Amino acid sequence: MLLYHGSNMLVKQPKLVVQNRFLDFGYGFYTTTNQQQAESFAKKVILRRGGVPTVNIYEFDENAQGHALKIKRFSSPDGEWLDFVSAHRSGNYSGEQYDLIIGAVANDDVYRTLQVYSAGLLTKEQAIEALKIKKLFDQYVFATNQALASLKFAEAKEV
Repeated sequence: MLLYHGSNMLVKQPKLVVQNRFLDFGYGFYTTTNQQQAESFAKKVILRRGGVPTVNIYEFDENAQGHALKIKRFSSPDGEWLDFVSAHRSGNYSGEQYDLIIGAVANDDVYRTLQVYSAGLLTKEQAIEALKIKKLFDQYVFATNQALASLKFAEAKEV
């Protein structure tokens, strides 16, 4: 499968870089199967950091690598996903660690729902119902060097 990473530069050798903010699935190298999502992110990141909007493309064979990696997969944005993302976004995650996390991305619309849920203004059930009407893209987060080693750089495109 092809995975896309939107950036402000060419990234032939992905690395784990300490983040200055809390992200959906915590620390890791974020990719997606949706090229347009990666393009959108690349255009956003250059506004903060400068550079050239670039979509880096990688090959990943989950069947070949999956047995060696500890993978957490969310098939839908359910209660478990909501708690996982909320804990990571607040910087309070203390659960199990994974090599690779796969699931829906909490984009800006989803993030607003998460904020209202975290403030206690929505129940978990109400938050999940609100998320069901949103178009959610996926993300593959490579959280360890072992996981990163399973990515093979294919090409990069300026967008």
